[in-house]
Amino acid sequence: MRQIKLNQCTALRAKSLGALGELLAIKALVDNGFNNIRNLNDQKRNYPYADLYAERGGEKYVISVKARNRYERTGKLNSRYNLGSDCEIKAKNAEMHFNAKAAWMAISVVDDIYSVYFGTLECLSLMTGISMTASHLSQYECLVKEKQHGLDFRPYKNTYESNVEHFNQDDGE
Repeated sequence: MRQIKLNQCTALRAKSLGALGELLAIKALVDNGFNNIRNLNDQKRNYPYADLYAERGGEKYVISVKARNRYERTGKLNSRYNLGSDCEIKAKNAEMHFNAKAAWMAISVVDDIYSVYFGTLECLSLMTGISMTASHLSQYECLVKEKQHGLDFRPYKNTYESNVEHFNQDDGE
């Protein structure tokens, strides 16, 4: 069996992917007519629920950005991007603080291309995660579709290692 290797290196990779996701998200917002865009993490590190604030068409949004590899190491679709623990409570607090609607951006990356999807938290059937299956993607606003990002994405890919020792211990061997 393979499992993800969690250590300081993978933690840094995840943090870097998050920072890259926020940059791609800001560009997507600008290119799609959003304004007054602010990175909330510049004001408070790891702001609860929201990473960005933006406005469009008179509507204000507090936005959680989730950048992920489109596929798991096995080639299976990474079909759900979690929004975090106590998401609904944190989103409500952010909505009240900024007088804005809770929204999300899902950034799906595969090799040298990415796509960006946008929606409000209330449009999700389960407010704890963003479903990334084809039937759900068609219901979201696509801000960027299969665009080249021009980066070497290899350092951001999921890394796995064989976990043979773990199974031998569990089997009593």
